[in-house]
Amino acid sequence: MYPEEIVSPMKAELTDHGFEDLQTPEEVENALKQEGTTLVMVNSVCGCSAGSARPGVLMAVLNAEKKPNHLTTTFAGFDVDAVKTLREHLLPYPPSSPAIALFKDGQLVHMVERHMIEGRPAQLIAGHLIQAFEEYC
Repeated sequence: MYPEEIVSPMKAELTDHGFEDLQTPEEVENALKQEGTTLVMVNSVCGCSAGSARPGVLMAVLNAEKKPNHLTTTFAGFDVDAVKTLREHLLPYPPSSPAIALFKDGQLVHMVERHMIEGRPAQLIAGHLIQAFEEYC
C-alpha cells in the first residue's frame, strides 16, 4: 500500500480534470453499470509508464471529437479492493498497472495494457485512445 502523500498528487492529475475517483468495489460496480462509454484509468506510481499514461489519457480526452460519457480512475496499490473488483471485469487480461480500459454499456471493448504504454510518449498513447474513442464512443 502506497502512502497517501505519494498517491494524492497522481490522483489529482486526473480528478482535477473531471475523472471520478473509484475507491471502493461498490463505486467500481456502479461506474461500470452506467449506460454509454466509461473510460477507466488504472493509475500507478510507476514513473516510467504512468508518467506518460496520465498525460496521454488527458490529451486524448481533451482533444478527441468523440469522448467517453464517463471518466473514471482507480489507483493500483492504494485503492486495493476497488482495483481487485475492476480486474474481475478486465479478464482475460492479466493485472496491469497502469492500464486504460474502455467499457461500453458495461462490456469491456478496448484495453491498453502496461506493455502498450511503457516507453511510449503521451502523444502516442493519446492517439491510440482517440482511435478507440472514434470506434466505440
